[in-house]
Amino acid sequence: MNEFTMSVDGDGVAVITWDVPNKSMNVMSLDGWDEFEGLLDAALADEAVKGIVLTSGKDTFAGGMDLNVIAKMKEMAGDDPAKGLFDGIMRIHAIMRKMELAGMDPKTKKGGKPIAAALPGTALGIGLELPLSTHRIFAADNPKAKIGLPEIKVGIFPGAGGTTRLSRKLGAMGASPILLEGKLSDPKKAKSMGIVDEVVPADELIAKAKEWVLNAKDADLVKPWDAKGYKMPGGAPYHPAGFMTFVGASAMVNGNTQGVYPAAKALLSAVYEGALVPFDTAIKIEARWFTNILMNPSSGNMIRSLFINKEALEKGANRPAVDDQKVKKVGVLGAGMMGAGIAYVSANAGIEVVLIDRDQEAADKGKSYAEGILDKGMSRKKVTAEKKEEVLGRINATSDLDALKGCDLIVEAVFEDPKIKGEMTQKVEAIVGDDCIFATNTSTLPITMLAKASSRPEQFIGIHFFSPVDKMLLVEIIKGKETGDRATAKALDYVRQIRKTPIVVNDARFFYANRCIIPYINEGIRMVKEGVEPALIENAAKLMGMPLGPLQLVDETSIDLGVKIAKATRAAMGDDYPDGEVDEVLFWMADQNRLGRKSGSGFYGYDEKGKRTGLWDGLEAKYPVAEEQPDLIEVQHRLMFVQTLEAVRALEEGVLMDIREGDVGAILGWGYAPWSGGPFSWLDMLGSPYAAERCDQLAETYGPRFACPQLLRDMAEKDQTFYGNAAKAQAA
Repeated sequence: MNEFTMSVDGDGVAVITWDVPNKSMNVMSLDGWDEFEGLLDAALADEAVKGIVLTSGKDTFAGGMDLNVIAKMKEMAGDDPAKGLFDGIMRIHAIMRKMELAGMDPKTKKGGKPIAAALPGTALGIGLELPLSTHRIFAADNPKAKIGLPEIKVGIFPGAGGTTRLSRKLGAMGASPILLEGKLSDPKKAKSMGIVDEVVPADELIAKAKEWVLNAKDADLVKPWDAKGYKMPGGAPYHPAGFMTFVGASAMVNGNTQGVYPAAKALLSAVYEGALVPFDTAIKIEARWFTNILMNPSSGNMIRSLFINKEALEKGANRPAVDDQKVKKVGVLGAGMMGAGIAYVSANAGIEVVLIDRDQEAADKGKSYAEGILDKGMSRKKVTAEKKEEVLGRINATSDLDALKGCDLIVEAVFEDPKIKGEMTQKVEAIVGDDCIFATNTSTLPITMLAKASSRPEQFIGIHFFSPVDKMLLVEIIKGKETGDRATAKALDYVRQIRKTPIVVNDARFFYANRCIIPYINEGIRMVKEGVEPALIENAAKLMGMPLGPLQLVDETSIDLGVKIAKATRAAMGDDYPDGEVDEVLFWMADQNRLGRKSGSGFYGYDEKGKRTGLWDGLEAKYPVAEEQPDLIEVQHRLMFVQTLEAVRALEEGVLMDIREGDVGAILGWGYAPWSGGPFSWLDMLGSPYAAERCDQLAETYGPRFACPQLLRDMAEKDQTFYGNAAKAQAA
């Protein structure tokens, strides 16, 4: 079946329609390029065709290039992958340029055929780069449509001419939020920014595009950069204004990325260098930088983790084979910040919610939290008054447990106290139906232990939400020893309904996410006690791509919570407890009543508005900074390996069952260096032999927490990779 079709009307306008079979949104494949070029050639060669309209057979235009294809491009490129990639990209550029010049005389710029793009809805990535190569872009007045170039968010940049065309159309300053931040706009905003040319009623879209095609003059077809005397908006790099723009952009990119995201730097280089030369040379420069990025393992890892693996998990890659378990009515126990957030995301997804707390006032307070989120959305014009009323109407805030009758899922979010949780489990199970699944939201308490309070342990499961619930994308689903397949499927289907990404792990202390993030925090605190400069610790983490340094992270999560977790862990582990040195610092901070951001003081100082004012100088008085400081790489490796090795141990012990979940969960759960693709992708980049050798060095210097797991040791002896082994296992 064809991805592109063409028809010619009585007025001589050829309409090329993009409609990929069996896809909800068009994505460009390699076969698609061949089809499109064939139809374009036919239309340009046919004397009866006066012009072309490019549109979609769906209610959206396109979601971009098939990222699965991009991920495989390097593998398909043969013995010289860089050359193969560059040649493939230049072929795409040639097709786009052919459409842009449309058969016009290269000297006079006359005689070309007008080509218009008619976008019925969302146009992203190649779905915008194609229209940018036409002569006029019409967009339907569809406020739900999103238009933009989001490639930077998955570790690449617009490499099919979008970077060069948009920067030349809008100038470097005007294009920067679209290119460097991946910002998306609705059609009217896109028109005001100069991305699209016209916004028209949806039912007039094709007619308006055809009308323009039939009335376009030769001058309407010449792009600004092909016209004599073209000057880049805002100034080229050698212009005083342009110079200042590029200096500022370079500083901004390095400030935002800390130099660890290669795509942003490559994009800026392509724009800067391209602005110094004619257009056809500029797109070659863009192609070279795009090839450079595709050859960088970081881009492949980010595409794999943040797109391919994330999408697979969201579609149920590890879902048990049981019937659809879509949630119709959910009961949320506990209307605190976590419970209120769960109630909001559930109601916002169209699920009926019963929000329970000890009294009506507390339940209403939880509902008002949801109202506050919706009010914020209204102030940003992202939520209508009708939408707010609709969402709040789905939340029944009450203290009456009988209101839970008819719920097919319970999410318990009461205090982290096994006794309280157990009492609530028994009370609620006596009210709800026999088929109801009971989920406990906990970050540390073992699910198998909590399930002992249940009369139906096969229907008992853990669902670990991350705070704040409305913003965090990950949900960790934890199976107890007796948890059944239907409970797992119910949890997965529910997480999909609320539009979040699930990972499924087996029960163990701290599950997966907290098991890895706590050692990261502890290593930072341990270094403070050793006399490592706190600023070195924090900046080393950020220069590795961690969103927060360990000291800032413990301030955000609260120091008293750290103390509580430490005491509980020490009680459970007894003499095997390894973090006494960390506790000394943490408990001392708590004794100083420096509990983190919430108290206005922690490892950092804060002003009256809660803004950080810098690291607290009192730390140095208690824990003096050593004269000799470790080098940056040493600090970075301590912070990275200590959390990464826990991920490997979780896999080795069967807590983690799929490395895809390990990588996606790490990035979405605690911001593990997204540029790396996650802990398993990072180890694959390092190579298992080097990783094992580095573990031995760190363990000898700093202790057994850096001991090389046997799984990694075995892989190192055979020079294996995690994803290589996973691919072999799947093939078998």
